Amino acid sequence: MIFDVLAEPARRRILDLLLEGPQPVGELTARTGLTQPGTSKHLRVLREAGLVTVRQDAQRRWYELVPEPLAELDAWLTPYRRLWTAHLDALERVLDETAGDTPGSFSVGA
Repeated sequence: MIFDVLAEPARRRILDLLLEGPQPVGELTARTGLTQPGTSKHLRVLREAGLVTVRQDAQRRWYELVPEPLAELDAWLTPYRRLWTAHLDALERVLDETAGDTPGSFSVGA
């Protein structure tokens, strides 16, 4: 379920903004460029997935990030990181070797 929720770029953008701290829906709407109903729809999905909480303060609704579900996702991804690390290490070695061939220049396909 969390993958379906995070697959939507607008929801990821909202979570990125909430990293800065709790924000009212109006601020999130302005910063994402979405309509207010569109922002509210995405916030509802994020809330149902347990990724955000909401609190009412007079006429404003403030949304806040809940990090625990993301920690669970991170734990699930941990075994896969070794695959990425191996590929990045290999790329780094190739780039180091290429840079050593011609100091100060890099060419592709030469």
